[in-house]
Amino acid sequence: MMRQLLTTLFVICAALSAFASRLDTLKVPSKSMGKSIANLVILPDSYTAQKQGYPVLYLLHGAGGDHTDWVTKVDAIKKYADAYNMIIVCPDGSKTSWYFDSPVDPVMRYETYVAKELVQAVDKKYNTLANSKSRAITGLSMGGHGAFYLAFKHQEVWGAAGSMSGGLDIRPFPENWDLSQRLGDYAVNPDNWEDNTVINMVHLLKKDNLKLIFDCGVNDFFYDANMRMHQILMERNIPHDYIERPGSHNWDYWANAIQFQLLFFDSFFKS
Repeated sequence: MMRQLLTTLFVICAALSAFASRLDTLKVPSKSMGKSIANLVILPDSYTAQKQGYPVLYLLHGAGGDHTDWVTKVDAIKKYADAYNMIIVCPDGSKTSWYFDSPVDPVMRYETYVAKELVQAVDKKYNTLANSKSRAITGLSMGGHGAFYLAFKHQEVWGAAGSMSGGLDIRPFPENWDLSQRLGDYAVNPDNWEDNTVINMVHLLKKDNLKLIFDCGVNDFFYDANMRMHQILMERNIPHDYIERPGSHNWDYWANAIQFQLLFFDSFFKS
């Protein structure tokens, strides 16, 4: 009897492991920065190289984090890849790259890396649907700013973008998160700050060409910037989904927020 029970348990465990998301570490050589960068790729349990193709969500980490943050802090993200049958790519954006090409530091070119080098590498290695209608990007905090920044500037790459607790206006924080190292001192280089804060980039949007969702907790230090972004989009008649709810700048909030955003992106991919 015990042998039969152990055999049954082994079969069940084997079946579960056979139908579970797979984690890959994809190292991409960046010509623009002269180094190899690690990225975490979550493949759904249904993944096969022979299927027609999978949509891809690029999921960015915040300041001080790395490409492993989402999986280590929100373990359910692996189940979400299975449930929505999508590939999730978690890039490493350095600790404080802010996901743009720094105008003062030539070795920090994370806009070029994510928008071009990484996307090309993912489409080459995996069975993706390699078009903007099947690509979305979102992130938290610094990654929320980065997701909007990259999508606003590269609408040929991503068709939908999100932000969770995003630093959508970086100008009020000249002493924080190495921003002065990426853009120069605000007093000396004000144009760098004005040109690279995403709240000033709404003019790049054309009606509903880019599907947008963003949210922020009302107790978050980025709440004011998110509320102002919502107002600007409303004034310019840019369709978007905006959510504000109780919450602070922490993983409890983001673990909840990602569930709403995944519903949004799943709907976008299926449309």
